[in-house]
This record gives sequence, C-alpha cells and structure tokens, in this order.
Amino acid sequence: MLLAVLNYAGIAVFAASGALIGVRKRIDLFGIWTLAALTGVGGGVARDVLLGIGPPASFQGWENLTVATGAAAFVFVFHPQFSRLKASVVVLDAVGMGVFSATGALIALQHDASPFAAVLIGITTALGGGVLRDILVNEVPLLIQERDLYAVPALTGAVATVVTASQGGTETTALAVGAVTATGLRLVALWQGWRVPIAPEDVAGRCLRAGRGAWARLRRR
Repeated sequence: MLLAVLNYAGIAVFAASGALIGVRKRIDLFGIWTLAALTGVGGGVARDVLLGIGPPASFQGWENLTVATGAAAFVFVFHPQFSRLKASVVVLDAVGMGVFSATGALIALQHDASPFAAVLIGITTALGGGVLRDILVNEVPLLIQERDLYAVPALTGAVATVVTASQGGTETTALAVGAVTATGLRLVALWQGWRVPIAPEDVAGRCLRAGRGAWARLRRR
C-alpha cells in the first residue's frame, strides 16, 4: 500500500515540475499536459522496460496518467501562487527524485532483481522523467548541469533502500530511508552549493614542472 502511495506521490511531484517548466516556457495547455505526463511516468516506464514488465504499468491502467493529469491541471490553474517557479521546480524535482529512487529499487527487488541491478534500476527510475522533461524543453538536464550533485543523491537513495531491505527492514522502513536520504542529500547539496569534482588540468605537466623546479633548486645549493 505504501509503495503505491509513494509511487503516486512521485508521479504527482514530477508531473508538477514538468508542468511548472511548461508554464515558465509559456507552452499551451496540451504542451503542459504532455510535459507533465512524460515527466511523471517516464522513469516508471523505463523501470518496467528494464524489469520486463509489459506493457508498462502506466499503460496498463488509468491511475498513473490520471495522477499526472491532476497535477498538471493544478499547476495550470494555480501557478500564480508559486512565487518562484524555478525554485519550486528544483524542490519538486528533488522530492520526486528521492521517492522514485526508493520505489524503483524496491520494485526491482520485488521482481527478483539482484541488489546491484535494483540500485541501477532505482537510479534509472529517479532520473528518467527529469532528463526527458529537460530534453523536451531544450534545457541541459539537471543530471549533467553545471557539475550539479544530482545522480549521486539518487544513487545514495537507491543504495540506502536496497541495504535497508536486505538487512531485514520492512517495506515502509526501506522506502522511508531511501526517499529521505536521496531528497535530503539533494536539498543539502543545493543549499551548500556542493559540486561534483571535474577533471584536473594537466596533472602530469604540473608534477613535471614541480619536479624540474625542485631539481633546479637542489643544483643551485
């Protein structure tokens, strides 16, 4: 039951983030709904394809698309109440990412995936919808945006879910631990400005120059 509720919650917040970007881009009603639906269910569809669940759950019943549609309609009507759309998108995206990293990993475990595969599927579930949303509106995906700490929180949440479940934790505990870990780490990273390291420039060259300088100093003594 909790797994289904959290899955719907993840769809709703991801769909809302997609709809908010549609509003910000001044897209029409159908475009906003399309962005919301694809953002909301994209990660889940990718998860089901990887697990061999066919047709994907979002295509089997009306529930997932209805939740996404409801979120899109809410944003379409009440978007003026969001004082800062960009900040709202980022927060909603963090919550959706955290929820989907946990639910994706747990659903994978329930379908007899190995712990390693469950972690990878959790990451895919968490990132799929957001990446698809950003590509559709011609923006750099948050996954690779400005060294942003995005995939790492998703990975951490999926690992936390799998470890908790493997250690005998209940479904509720595993989901809570994974979702809170991923969302919390993402929000703290945004707050503190944490960034993923980039490749250093010419380490070998710097070491060689430092060695030559040290050798020259020794010779002058």
